[in-house]
Amino acid sequence: MKSLLLLFFLGSFYGVTAQTSITPIDCVNHFYHGVASGDPLSDRVIIWTRITPDDFSSPVLVSYKMALDTGMTNIVSQGSMLTDNSRDYTVKFDVDELSPDTYYYYEFSGLGSKSVRGRTKTTPVGSVDSLRFAIVSCANLEAGYFNVYDVVSERNDVDAVLMLGDYIYEYEEGGYGQNLSIDRVFDPTHETISLDDYRLRYSVYHMDRALQKLHQNYPWICVWDDHESANDSYTNGAENHNLGEGLWSDRKLDAQRAYFEWLPIRPKAENNFEIYRKFEFGGLLDLFMVDTRLQGRNEQGVNVNDPNRTMLGTDQYQWLTNELSSSTAQWKVLGNQVIFAPVTVFGVPINGDAWDGYPAERDNVLEHVRTNDIENFTVITGDVHTSWAFNLEKNGENLGVEFVTPSVTSPGAPINGGGILTIENPHIKFVELTQHGFIILDLNQQRIQADWFFVDDINTVNSSYAWVKSLYSNAGEMQLNATTSASLPSEKYNVEMAPACPRVENSSGLNEISTVEIIGLYPNPTNGKLNVHFASVTDVEHTLIVYDLSGQEIMRKNVLVNPMNSTISVLDVSEISTGTYLLELITQNGIATTTRFVKE
Repeated sequence: MKSLLLLFFLGSFYGVTAQTSITPIDCVNHFYHGVASGDPLSDRVIIWTRITPDDFSSPVLVSYKMALDTGMTNIVSQGSMLTDNSRDYTVKFDVDELSPDTYYYYEFSGLGSKSVRGRTKTTPVGSVDSLRFAIVSCANLEAGYFNVYDVVSERNDVDAVLMLGDYIYEYEEGGYGQNLSIDRVFDPTHETISLDDYRLRYSVYHMDRALQKLHQNYPWICVWDDHESANDSYTNGAENHNLGEGLWSDRKLDAQRAYFEWLPIRPKAENNFEIYRKFEFGGLLDLFMVDTRLQGRNEQGVNVNDPNRTMLGTDQYQWLTNELSSSTAQWKVLGNQVIFAPVTVFGVPINGDAWDGYPAERDNVLEHVRTNDIENFTVITGDVHTSWAFNLEKNGENLGVEFVTPSVTSPGAPINGGGILTIENPHIKFVELTQHGFIILDLNQQRIQADWFFVDDINTVNSSYAWVKSLYSNAGEMQLNATTSASLPSEKYNVEMAPACPRVENSSGLNEISTVEIIGLYPNPTNGKLNVHFASVTDVEHTLIVYDLSGQEIMRKNVLVNPMNSTISVLDVSEISTGTYLLELITQNGIATTTRFVKE
């Protein structure tokens, strides 16, 4: 992906900085990573959470309830499951026997605590008047605050959030896009390579309050792009996978596993990490989410004009074309990671990581659309941190349109030079290269419209934003037209949001965060270094102490933290004997929390 941005700038986002500002939600014990829902169908939806155990060597029973009201009195479903270290204490329920086009509220309980309540929604069936989605991508934690997520949450006017990839970034601290004016850095500070590395990165991301709020109130439909594994990844490798980092097959599997653990995505089967899938929204929309990274992509820049070169792989390509042919929905939307339309400078494609690097398969998709008279084909895209809109043409015939969402925080170009590109590429109907924001995609029987909104700032926490551009395509026309205003939501979205922090049930403080909490241990068991992920409300020195089960102190380490920071400290336990140990974290005021780990 970065190759496109290098057309405009080089190397201006590297450096080092101070501590992260990612903090735990402050109204509940044990459920510090919030709640989430995703992959809605007409009769079911995935709900997710992560419980922080008191003992990281034992399983925990977690229960859920789902209701029709925020007070959780009209219960429609409930259940329980055991979670443990093998899934990083994440919890996922596929709640079924639900009604279509219905809002539900849900909560989790475990270890004597309750989570915040979440809100979700099932998909409609039959005739549907209209739909709205928020489209987001590319959330680099080091690059800025996730104000986009806050804005979308507060609007309360979409059916679901479509995340088109780069939910996390794999880089080391200062590796890409670091914003030196803010207090956010990657944890772990090294590049994520192992399963525990990816788990830690997701754990830190999920402590962001804006991210938690958006997950809490809307179902998400997600696909990964490259940075959930490594930059410019493909089936058998990645630009950012290098010698000394182990086998790519191991790293890819670890990245996929962590993704399925930490996001509300429905697995097709146990240990099946395919993410291409279809969502039906009545007769109005069929949404096809695809994997242009890990499923079948050939390496970038190799034999570009080979007619057998593939972005999707044989199985996924066959699935997509079959589904497009059989779809009877008014709109067929392809949820895709990288730019589909051609973009050239002096006749040369500028981004070989996009579909421009796989022209034969792109032509095959468009030819399939043409020969099968597939109307209202629309592509939505992330990846490039910038805003675009295209007519999709083949031999002068309009076959569809494409909308590209800007990034949440990842850097675009320092100046907006996109106007030059439209001279050589007249099918580009909008381009803006500098701003961060999101798209609202609004569909009805007559037209599909994309509204671009840009946030004012990512250097401070604020929710100021502005509408910038809207383009639409009428049903049956498959070409873009400009309009002078953003689409307006219907009254059906005036539904109560999930309560932010409902857990003030008594004066004992039972459900309030403690002064210090251990959030995670990675890996556990360990045979060398143990990453201790913790949060504290004090800005003084803390002490980590390891005891054996007889109570004898084995080792200690002093740790400096900052107020309400999510902190990771590394303990080298390679020299201690195998067995089970107690780990105690103590503040200078003597407040302590204790858990267990296993040394192999």
